[in-house]
Amino acid sequence: MNRILHLLNGKGAALLYSGTSRRAFHCARCLRKSAAEEMDLEETSPGTEEEVAGSLNRAYTEEEADSILHVLNTAPESELAAIRLLRGKKSSTLVQYRQQYGPFLDLDSVVKVPYFKHKITMKVFDSILNPADRDTRKERKSDSRSTARFIKPDLPAERLENAESIVSIVFGIKKIAWAHVDRTMTVLDWQQEEWHRFMKGTYFAHVYLEDVAAVVSTLPAADLYVLEKPGVSMQNSTLFPVALHLRTVEAMLYAMLNAQYTVEEEHRVFSMNRSTVGKYFELMVGESRTSGLDIARRLLTDSIDQEAPRVRFPRDMIFRYRNHFQTRGQNRNEELSDALLQAIAFYELAVL
Repeated sequence: MNRILHLLNGKGAALLYSGTSRRAFHCARCLRKSAAEEMDLEETSPGTEEEVAGSLNRAYTEEEADSILHVLNTAPESELAAIRLLRGKKSSTLVQYRQQYGPFLDLDSVVKVPYFKHKITMKVFDSILNPADRDTRKERKSDSRSTARFIKPDLPAERLENAESIVSIVFGIKKIAWAHVDRTMTVLDWQQEEWHRFMKGTYFAHVYLEDVAAVVSTLPAADLYVLEKPGVSMQNSTLFPVALHLRTVEAMLYAMLNAQYTVEEEHRVFSMNRSTVGKYFELMVGESRTSGLDIARRLLTDSIDQEAPRVRFPRDMIFRYRNHFQTRGQNRNEELSDALLQAIAFYELAVL
């Protein structure tokens, strides 16, 4: 049995080729299918990297391999990011890897890059070889993106494509924070304000108007405003005052930032579930979301240490906030870090 598995994993393609020449394994498409089947077998049975070595090289002709390697070795990050499967951290990681280790010499060397598994790498190669198919898939999926489940109300694809910057807003009982981020993943503004009059004694509508309006007047102009959807249930009687406060602030932000809606009938303010961001950054423990302070601090550090960081900050902002994200103590800047993480998740899930 071990001998049979060994033949299937390592040299099955060669034996099949010699015994069944009619199947024409010289065809590049058939070779790709054969290589994909070997990789499926690798995932379900024990094996080593050596057993599947060369599978990607065998899956493509010499001309196809040259075309793929030319793109991966010469294209700047902006061009790589235009390939759907290389959006987000994959394109920056690939550029960083080739800067550190030199150009890719063959197709199999690409799987050494972090986040590049065999299956996803093969899909990237096929996308490079068939840009027309890539554009067709992009057009076909544009409508589904506009109705993404994590953004409400629905955001049309053309609005996403034309948006140059967004302001991500997160608010709680005592603080409201925002992050102004553009399409290049550069943080243009990142601040928070404290509220001292909310949920203290008698409720006064004019207090909400004054304090929320003061914050709105300081928000930078942007194409879209993304609010964190309050996650406190109105059905929980104990937390009802908190839920009511959050819903009140949310409604006021929708009204004040959507002032043009009566004329244009077009939304500029959208909501994103807190759990969506938590799942994206793997912060969820059951139904609860843990702190994102460590991630925010690491993003600041990476912007200094890495040539192609996930998000970029102005140098003065790095020095201003590098000590703001302490995980201990009562004055934790959770809203500030959450606003940044929400902006990143929005771009990487819906735009990039």
